[in-house]
Amino acid sequence: MYKTTEITSAEIASDNPVHQRLLFPYVEAAQMVSGNVLEIGCGWGRGLELLTKAATHYTGIDKNQDLINALQAEYPQSTFISANIPPLRTLADNTFDYIVTFQVIEHIENDDLFVKEAHRVLKPGGKLLLTTVNKSFSLTRNPWHVREYYADGLKDLITKYFSKIETKGIHGNDKVMTYYEQNKESVKKLTRFDIFNLQYRLPRRLLQVPYDLMNRLNRNRLLQADGLAAQINYTDYLVSQDPAGSLDFFYIATK
Repeated sequence: MYKTTEITSAEIASDNPVHQRLLFPYVEAAQMVSGNVLEIGCGWGRGLELLTKAATHYTGIDKNQDLINALQAEYPQSTFISANIPPLRTLADNTFDYIVTFQVIEHIENDDLFVKEAHRVLKPGGKLLLTTVNKSFSLTRNPWHVREYYADGLKDLITKYFSKIETKGIHGNDKVMTYYEQNKESVKKLTRFDIFNLQYRLPRRLLQVPYDLMNRLNRNRLLQADGLAAQINYTDYLVSQDPAGSLDFFYIATK
């Protein structure tokens, strides 16, 4: 199930800080959503237990057929769709009360169509809950990402289709930011050997395997250093009113 460090595990100890960071917005979303809920990019189901309890009906969509099959067996009352997106071909206009899509848009080639399709399938007054990484806090190029965003760039994209948007962020407390600084220094030690800046010059697909190997090595090293990685919990993250100064963006757009 966990073939890369990009598909962050809830079970691998060195992944814990990222897992908790990705779990936090689901905890927030579960207090907001209701009715007919669509999750675009449900992955292995990090937030399913929370979202399915909050929703009247949950629909999850992801391109990984094996994951979709496993989730359908585990959550038979929900609907799961395997598809490459966008577009959302099988979904009708004005269908969902809420769309949740966390850490997905950075993987999408046609991000404009992605947002446009989310708008289409939402009911009038429906809400899109979207998170993605803040490029300002990225420590190196992530070859699994098609692109990353700055706060205003992402806001401008969303407001092409949504008339109302709340711009928030997800940030960490002192414990989280201490780990971030440790990670930053560790990444610098690894990337200092990239004297030709190949991480930005080579096609991203060529970099995915070496990136994953180095990322796992780095996470394991940080875990063994002082144990801080194992101590971080989702409660160490918080919603910020300063998206540009946050680790991730958390935007809530209303149709």
